[in-house]
Amino acid sequence: MIAKRAIYEGRVQGVGFRYTVKQIAMGYDVVGDVKNLADGTVELNLMGEEDEDEEFLSEIVDESTLAHHIKDTNVVEIPLLENVKGFTISA
Repeated sequence: MIAKRAIYEGRVQGVGFRYTVKQIAMGYDVVGDVKNLADGTVELNLMGEEDEDEEFLSEIVDESTLAHHIKDTNVVEIPLLENVKGFTISA
């Protein structure tokens, strides 16, 4: 298992970004959450096997309807998420 945090910049709030990410997550064996940040970016925390994480992140940036809204993405490895079940949208 590996956990990652991705911060998405661009026109990523007010365009259904979090809901689309949640839909995409249903196709992968990952858990985590996605939320809007006060600075206009979106934060995604996820945990799964490394190949699942990478494919999930790749689909968001390269293949999804969100791709054209994303101007920059910063992904870092983080400590494993604890007590997380499923994939949620956080406030």
